[in-house]
Amino acid sequence: MNTSLIKELRDLSGAGLMDCKKALEANDGDIDKAMDYLREKGISKAAKKASRIAAEGLSTVVINGNNAAVVEVNCETDFVAKNEKFVNLVNTIANVVVNNDVKTMEEALELSCEEGTLNDYVTNMTATIGEKISFRRFERLTKTDSQNFGSYIHMGGKISVLTLVEGASEEVAKDVAMHCAAMRPSYIRREDVPAEETEKEMNVLKEQAMNEGKPAEIAEKMVQGRINKFYKEICLEEQEFVKDSDKTVGEFVKSNGGSIVNMVRFEVGEGIEKREDNFVEEVMSQING
Repeated sequence: MNTSLIKELRDLSGAGLMDCKKALEANDGDIDKAMDYLREKGISKAAKKASRIAAEGLSTVVINGNNAAVVEVNCETDFVAKNEKFVNLVNTIANVVVNNDVKTMEEALELSCEEGTLNDYVTNMTATIGEKISFRRFERLTKTDSQNFGSYIHMGGKISVLTLVEGASEEVAKDVAMHCAAMRPSYIRREDVPAEETEKEMNVLKEQAMNEGKPAEIAEKMVQGRINKFYKEICLEEQEFVKDSDKTVGEFVKSNGGSIVNMVRFEVGEGIEKREDNFVEEVMSQING
């Protein structure tokens, strides 16, 4: 069995070495299935660690009238992410995107700026800075006059959130954005959760209940209770509002005369596997080389 795969599963799950090895062997080396296996057996200490924060870089939000954009640009080191040239690149990309009605990355990269196209700008900055730089993703929203944007940028751009509310104020929209930064919702409401994701979670919960030795009818009731808890964890409207835990986010917005229309949350590097470098070994190899 591949030791790096065992280590990866151990890091994700918090389970012991032999448990991880056994889980991978039982699932033909499929790390996702092995993770479910550990959860079903009650061995995994990490309920969910789907997004592994990895690559460095910055994200930002720009609002211009009825249009708003969130962008993420990646680099290899945090040192470069703080570089003034890199910060200017991120801001330029965001401002160009917000002012153009683009939907795909291909369209966005062909947009014009002072340095040529955005693709040219990214390529030139890669050569200038000496690190791989990637314009990874963007999302662009347009609002009506009865709607308001809310934005929040956390840790200088490590997390950027854009929210859109109907009928509520900009201040309410910003409060929701701050909540999103802290609580990491994946969806706005339970109807937005893909059926296959719900089914997968229910299967895991059912196995957990059965492994606890519960009768089938009791297990079924337990699954229903736990799936509601699952929705409350990942759906924005059902999460407890960080500023007032007596209300859900949906109730907070409704009490201010509004409803949530959209939400975009970018956390730099989420979902990208991080290269593991031993800095000391690297420096020593250069000294000895």
